Amino acid sequence: MSDNPNRENSRHHKATGKSAAPEGPSDKKRIFVVDDHAMFRDGFRRLVDMEPDLVVCGDAANAVEAMQGIHQSRPDLVIVDLSLEGTGGIDLIKNIKRDFEDTPILVVSMHAESLYGDRALRAGAMGYVMKSEPATTVIEAIRKVLGGDVHVSEKMATLVVSKFVQGESGQPPSPLEALSDRELEVFRMLGQGKGTGEIAEEMNVALPTVSTFKNRIKEKLKMKNSTETILYALQWFRQEPPK
Repeated sequence: MSDNPNRENSRHHKATGKSAAPEGPSDKKRIFVVDDHAMFRDGFRRLVDMEPDLVVCGDAANAVEAMQGIHQSRPDLVIVDLSLEGTGGIDLIKNIKRDFEDTPILVVSMHAESLYGDRALRAGAMGYVMKSEPATTVIEAIRKVLGGDVHVSEKMATLVVSKFVQGESGQPPSPLEALSDRELEVFRMLGQGKGTGEIAEEMNVALPTVSTFKNRIKEKLKMKNSTETILYALQWFRQEPPK
């Protein structure tokens, strides 16, 4: 048995839902990664660890593990994917900002920035990067957000300015922007071919709650019936960038 308990504790660090405890002053900025794909988390860790001033201090596959890991490791930046089982990425961003107000968040996601970018920024994120972007863009975004700046694409920046100029009363460019964050989450899962029971289980809500979300989606999108709503969701999902 080791006579140094701190050394013994530092040996235990698993990839999912775990984090290395802060070990004192360091020149490296500590990054926590939240993504439901282990392959992405591992690849992202290798990418970040190649940088002399950055290090991944922990990662998680879902929101529950993320909140625990962030509390333990107190990172300088959190990377969040939007497609998570249970609590979705947008709600996770809100929870992080509620409990760790000064911790910056960067979204790295497969979902279209034009639809989700504004929602992520309003939830509290300071940047949005598509997974299809090159690694250099991701590293650039990390450094900008760590420096206190907001990172979005030129297209997204133009959209945000346009919305500000036109005002909230302007016609939304996409009918899906009329949906709340939770309604959009349900709509996305409908597009993945998931049924009411599966959606309720993933969102950790009751079946009637999902039915209520579906009815609101149908009304906001002006669909005639549930079948038309599902067909629209399936069509929309096929047009989303591949994960």
